[in-house]
Amino acid sequence: MKQFVFDDGYYLIAVDGTEYFCSDKIHCPQCMQRKVGNDKTQYYHQAVVATLVHPDMSTVITLAVEPIVKQDGETKNDCERNANRRLLARFRQLHPRLKAIVVEDGLSSNAPHIADLQQLNLRFLLIAKPGDHRYLFNEVIQASDESRDEILSIRDAIDPQLLLSETQYVPNISLNASNKDVRVNFLQHFEYDRQTGEICNRFSWVTDINLDRRQFIAYTRAGRSRWRIENETFNTLKNQGYHYEHNYGHGDKNLTTVLMLIMFLAFLVDQVQQTCCPLFGAVLAMLKSRRQLWEDLRRCVRTFVFESFSQLWSALLSGATMDLPPPV
Repeated sequence: MKQFVFDDGYYLIAVDGTEYFCSDKIHCPQCMQRKVGNDKTQYYHQAVVATLVHPDMSTVITLAVEPIVKQDGETKNDCERNANRRLLARFRQLHPRLKAIVVEDGLSSNAPHIADLQQLNLRFLLIAKPGDHRYLFNEVIQASDESRDEILSIRDAIDPQLLLSETQYVPNISLNASNKDVRVNFLQHFEYDRQTGEICNRFSWVTDINLDRRQFIAYTRAGRSRWRIENETFNTLKNQGYHYEHNYGHGDKNLTTVLMLIMFLAFLVDQVQQTCCPLFGAVLAMLKSRRQLWEDLRRCVRTFVFESFSQLWSALLSGATMDLPPPV
């Protein structure tokens, strides 16, 4: 897994939550509840996931999953923040020496969560939006006025007058007015439209990592790689043949959670094969979609017996299945 190393031996761990079950009729004691309209109750299940990502890789590796369910004896819903704390604590128990940078969305850039990360010896790169962090962005403006920031400008190689992007870095500023003792480094990235020269994309993060100019672009790409948990994890599970949101059975208490965890185990096996197995990669490249790969896989295992995944992928790749025995 060395190809997932990001910088200075650190790995990027994207953390986010997703919903996988919702019904206004089927429910269990662990279901969370929400009101829809005046008299309708929805029952639902969610999970928080920690996924190993890298800006240069389309594959991801799921490292831990924490269900968001109503806890035994509780009348109130569980929440993503509590599940996140359980997830990260268990992740650190599973990987006590792993050098990790946690990459999360704007809901996580708050003082209590940063304290949790520091207690677990986890570095962080968290999205910070202007609407949620007015004090922080005023601090950035003041630092810029006092020349305490550093800016890296990228210009077009052919036309040096054409500005492509700017990255701003401000070290050691307060997170917010209520937690002035929580000091963070601020990283902000602007991308400009080639035709109009106007800002077309803007991204900003807070981090506890001290950066120099050589690292600015790499860490903006690291922050944006958080989307891999949305696109390569949740979107794949929901739309690429895994049917993540399908109710395969709810049960009286734990069944839907168990089925969700089994689905993540299957996804993990597939991602490890895509990362490490050239045969799997060749079959996926040939068929061009996971959905087609799963359909061909099901057809083959219903018709023939395979001694290994290698034999299965080789058969799919070559079409040579005539000498294989049928299932008993």
